[in-house]
Amino acid sequence: MAVNYDYYRIFYFVAKYHSFTKAANILMNSQPNITRAMNNLEQELGCTLFLRSHKGVALTPEGEKLFARVQIAQEQLQAAEAELASDKNLDKGTVSLGVSETALHGLLLPVLREFHLTYPGVHIRLTNCSAPQAIAGVKSGQVEFAVVTMPEEVDRTLRKLPLVEVQDILVAGMHFLELKGKAISLKEAAEFPLICLGQDTKTYEFYNQLFAEQGLVLQPDIEAASTEQIIPLVRNDLGLAFLPGHLAQEPLEKGEIFEVKLSDKIPARHICMVWDPKRPTSIAAGKLEKMIREAVDGGSR
Repeated sequence: MAVNYDYYRIFYFVAKYHSFTKAANILMNSQPNITRAMNNLEQELGCTLFLRSHKGVALTPEGEKLFARVQIAQEQLQAAEAELASDKNLDKGTVSLGVSETALHGLLLPVLREFHLTYPGVHIRLTNCSAPQAIAGVKSGQVEFAVVTMPEEVDRTLRKLPLVEVQDILVAGMHFLELKGKAISLKEAAEFPLICLGQDTKTYEFYNQLFAEQGLVLQPDIEAASTEQIIPLVRNDLGLAFLPGHLAQEPLEKGEIFEVKLSDKIPARHICMVWDPKRPTSIAAGKLEKMIREAVDGGSR
């Protein structure tokens, strides 16, 4: 039975307020139109839904049964409309993204601060992970988009937007002061103990390829789980490490570590936004994406 949905909507308000007139006012319609719609509904369902009197209308037993079902559906729809309106105004909602440490410290933190201050009702869910993990999260739908450091193209089913360039430097602790002021080759650097991120990261893959191009084998003495672990390891003279310049800035300024000059150039990488064009993103995620792009565009002018 294909009954016009609008009849059920009208029925809900007539039954709720026991009045054709009140329902007409709420729906901004005329009473004759409301009455005609209810007569049509009764004819299509083959039963009487209302007992009409000069005092108003009351539901018949059949009307009561129908109202019990229609009330649930109508109020769920009203709740959904209210939620969507709230999401549209960014009064609430959730945005989930995968983030690498380099991207977080090199780009995202000030943007996240502005977003949170502007839309405090929106819940931000950050997954701090390596680039491969973040990209896997985009593919599976666990995160709406990722902002990570990447040296190469992604799977063709995804889209990648380079945001800012990242230039790594080689740093060392005071135990290796004989290297200060010198320019050494990548081959000479490989003779010292090295600290690197784990083999499941794009950073390890990047340097493994860089070493291979020089006919070298990357054999780190220590594999760290995160970039934040590397600086304390370098500070305590456990080895040399390649770090994004902006992450090494503070300990460099404090004199806790120093930059080792390289005669071989380290290719630049990029902090990139990665997303799946086939998956729709939430209104909140769309706004955050826009703020990230605007921050990058504003910084490049």
